[in-house]
Formats: sequence, C-alpha cells, structure tokens
Amino acid sequence: MTEKVRVKVEGRLLVLTNLDKVLYPDTAFTKAEVIDYYTRIAPVLLPHLKGRPLTVKRYPNGVDGQFFFEKNVPEHTPDWVRTVTLPAPGSTKNREEIDFAVVEDLPTLVYYANLAALEIHVPMWRVAKDGEPQPPDTLVFDLDPGAPATIVDCCRVAVLLRQALADDGLECHPKTSGQKGMQLYVPWDRGPGTSDYAKALARRMQAEHPFVTSVMAKKERPGKVFIDWSQNNPAKTTVAPYSLRAAARPTASTPLSWEEVEACDSPDQLVFTASDVLERVAEHGDMFGALTV
Repeated sequence: MTEKVRVKVEGRLLVLTNLDKVLYPDTAFTKAEVIDYYTRIAPVLLPHLKGRPLTVKRYPNGVDGQFFFEKNVPEHTPDWVRTVTLPAPGSTKNREEIDFAVVEDLPTLVYYANLAALEIHVPMWRVAKDGEPQPPDTLVFDLDPGAPATIVDCCRVAVLLRQALADDGLECHPKTSGQKGMQLYVPWDRGPGTSDYAKALARRMQAEHPFVTSVMAKKERPGKVFIDWSQNNPAKTTVAPYSLRAAARPTASTPLSWEEVEACDSPDQLVFTASDVLERVAEHGDMFGALTV
C-alpha cells in the first residue's frame, strides 16, 4: 500500500507519496530528502525558474531505474499550477502544442519533487504574464570535457571565454553541471542573436586553442573541451542552477566563484552534493543572483 502524507504548503494541499523510497541507492538518499532539499533551496532556485517553461527528468524508480523527460504537464496537475501553451515544432510525439508548467512558487516545486522529478531544465528565455515567449535574456555555453579531459580543463576554457566575453562588453557566471562539466551563463539584452554569437565565439576559441572543439561529433572530442553553443537554440533547455542531477550521489548544478574556477586543479574540488549546496547558499547566498535581476 502506497504511503500517503497530506501536507499544506503555502496554503496548497499536497499529497506526498512513497517518502521513504530510496532514489539514490549509493547514498540511501530518499524521496523525502529530495523534497526537503528542493524545499530548502527554493528561495534561491525559484527566481531562476520564474517565467521559464519547465522540462523535467523523472526517475520514479530512482537514478538506477528508467527515466523519462516530461514537458507536457501531467493530467492530474493541480489547477493552481501555472501553465502556458506553446508551439512544439519538431515534437517527438507529433504534438502541435505543449502545455508547459512554469514553476514560480514552493507548492509547484514540491509537487514536482514528489513526482521524482529529480532534474529541472529550463530554456534561456521567459514567457510574459500573458504567456507570450520573450527574446532570450541569457546566453549559455555548455562546456563538456572529452576524456581524459576533466572539469579542470573546462575551468581553463571558462577563463578564456570570460576574457573573450569581457572584450565584447559581456560578463559571465560559472556553475557546475552537477556531472562532469560546467556552464557559463551570460546576461543578454542584445535581441535574438544568441545562437549566432555563441557559435562564432566557440569557433574562434577552437581556432585559437588546440584543446577546444566546437564540433559535436564524438570523434572530435577526446582530450578536448567541447563548447556546446547549440544550447542557445530556443527549443533547447539547460539544467537549472541548484537542480539535482541523476548521478550516483545527489549532486547538484552549483554556482561557482571565479576564484574557485581559477584555483581548480582536481575534479573533486567542484563536486557538490545537496547538503554541500545548502551550506554554500547559507554562507554565500545566491552566487547567480545577478541573473535574476
């Protein structure tokens, strides 16, 4: 029999289930702990989700089980969850439109955590109050190391990108992916040209540095850092700051200081679990706060 617990979250009634279910077997991290993490991280996470259509990766049987991406809101979604209906070009399920959730409050976040939506992914653009898509407000570079390269090499590339962006009058903010790589977020107010700009800069970095590639083909990537500029396609999403990842341990995508990036000489230095992230936020606040302005 499925255990059910009724709770009120900011006035919304939620039914939580299977709280003792282990979702991260290597560390015995349960669904209750996933919900607790998302509840406690919400003050810094929610501003990064505001207005952004949601895609989640759900792991109903834990990180070792099968997972699925979910964009369309489930049929049983409460009517108080904000949804927006958007065109779905290229939908794998041949939908013309998708009803996306927009996570803007704690009850909605807890609702999705209870669905074992471990990973939260959002695009680099928002919708207005009326649901109309807006131009991108963020540019992202996804830095992916091809073995034997590691996040240490990503940090080296991040520093180079930081300087190149500064030369163009742009600032950037680093975070871990929560897995083996990292991302740079760039506040953007220059219209819809993020993909073109990111592609041109990635290709320039490849031409200037032999340890960088801007080519997605796997054969081009061993020992190099792949600068994935394609995440700026409006149809694509990137893991949100502070989102958990479906790894052996409950690691999270974690904002970094540039001092940490510059000092990194071992991959272990930039691995942060849920408890680590909560401690960092308690000490430093939201290192990605500039991106919510």
